Amino acid sequence: MSDLFKLSIVVPCYNEEEVLHETTKELTAIVDNLIAEKKVTSTSKIVFVDDGSKDKTWSLIDEFSKKYDIVSGVKLSRNFGHQGALLAGVTSAAEDSDAVITIDADLQDDVNAIPKMVDEYLDGAEVVYGVRNNRDTDTAFKRSTAEMFYKFMGFLGVKLVPDSADYRLMSQRACKVLLSYRERNLFLRGIVPLVGFKSAKVYYARKERFAGESKYPLKKMLKFAIDGVTSFSIVPIKLIMGLGFFIVLFSFLLLIYSFIRKINGDVIPGWSSLMISIWALGGVQLISISVIGEYVGKIFSEVKQRPRFTIERDIYTEKTQEENKR
Repeated sequence: MSDLFKLSIVVPCYNEEEVLHETTKELTAIVDNLIAEKKVTSTSKIVFVDDGSKDKTWSLIDEFSKKYDIVSGVKLSRNFGHQGALLAGVTSAAEDSDAVITIDADLQDDVNAIPKMVDEYLDGAEVVYGVRNNRDTDTAFKRSTAEMFYKFMGFLGVKLVPDSADYRLMSQRACKVLLSYRERNLFLRGIVPLVGFKSAKVYYARKERFAGESKYPLKKMLKFAIDGVTSFSIVPIKLIMGLGFFIVLFSFLLLIYSFIRKINGDVIPGWSSLMISIWALGGVQLISISVIGEYVGKIFSEVKQRPRFTIERDIYTEKTQEENKR
């Protein structure tokens, strides 16, 4: 593989005005060093994707794109969510980039892992995962729930890279295969391993957020986990079937037990057992309907084939076209 290639770094942003100056500073320094080392071309870019921010995020991106040749941006028409913003950036960058790196704007993922990813790419890897080597910055609750999530996804047969989020490098070929997956319910951590090709891992220590607030509170994390489960496995529906058979068997055994007690002349307290049965079965039914409804809802959103994102302005494409005219 040639030692000189075009690299684009896609950075999804949502209300990141507090951290954007530092993010731009650190990423431009990394790209400048890679250019100086003659590993990437001088046309390599940092692509900030504004996911419908309500603060000055886009105005800062626009300002930086005029100030720095290597900085560009993509503005979405509204908030499409983190995964949609990532995909929008990859869609724009993959057209003429040899490799694309995705990284969040909050600087928790160590930017110094980028040169290591580039080296793995130059060694032939087409997908390079950034993997956390510790979770010291997480709370005990987040650490334990993350571990349970990865174990549960493994139990369901979903192939994930543990402790790897959306910090990764993908070759142009891998990006195009990723973009050929047309589902609207995006869970990129599960989709990327399906792409295949030679992969590698780069380990790094995750840091505290540089500034601002996390864009993934508990509510969004739970939704993200549910999306991951229901987008990649029908095991929960099979578990519901198993639970139904178990309840029917239990009810049959309870019926036999009640007949035996009746024959023996024992008094059966009816109210308590009846109410417990009603509440228990009612709860199981509601949970079962909710799980099935989650799958039906996903089918509903998929069949409508609505766009996964809408781009309002694409500075990246504008700059690329200008460079091609020179």
